[in-house]
Amino acid sequence: MRRSTRSASPFEDGFGFSRALRVGDRILVSGTAPVEADGSSTPGDAGAQARRCFAIILAAIEELGGNARDVVRTRMFITDPADGEAVGTVHGEVFRDIRPAATMVVVSALLRPEWRIEIEAEALVGDDPA
Repeated sequence: MRRSTRSASPFEDGFGFSRALRVGDRILVSGTAPVEADGSSTPGDAGAQARRCFAIILAAIEELGGNARDVVRTRMFITDPADGEAVGTVHGEVFRDIRPAATMVVVSALLRPEWRIEIEAEALVGDDPA
C-alpha cells in the first residue's frame, strides 16, 4: 500500500511530488524547505529555518503513522558552512536521544534565495495500519 501526504509547499503540485510517501514500513520525506502555512518562507536565521523544516517533517511522518523516534536518517543541505553549528544544534534538540544517521552538505544555492536550509528524512515504522 502506498500513501502520501502534502504540505504548504507551493512546488508540490507543479513539480509533481509528495511531501512524504509511505510504502509498507518506510516513510520517505522529500526535501523540506522552511515554508510557512501560507506558502511564504520562514524568516530568520538557519536555526529558525531548521526548526520549521523539522516541524513540517515530523508532522508529515505523524500523518503517515510514525513519530520522531522512527526517524533513521536525515540529510541537511545548507548554503553557508557558518550555519552548520546552528543547524546541528537544532538537529540535536530534535533527535538527541534518537540519533539517526545524519548528513550535512554545503550547497551553492537552494530553490529560493532566502532559504538557508533544506532537509530530507527517512523513517522506519511498524506494520502499516491501513
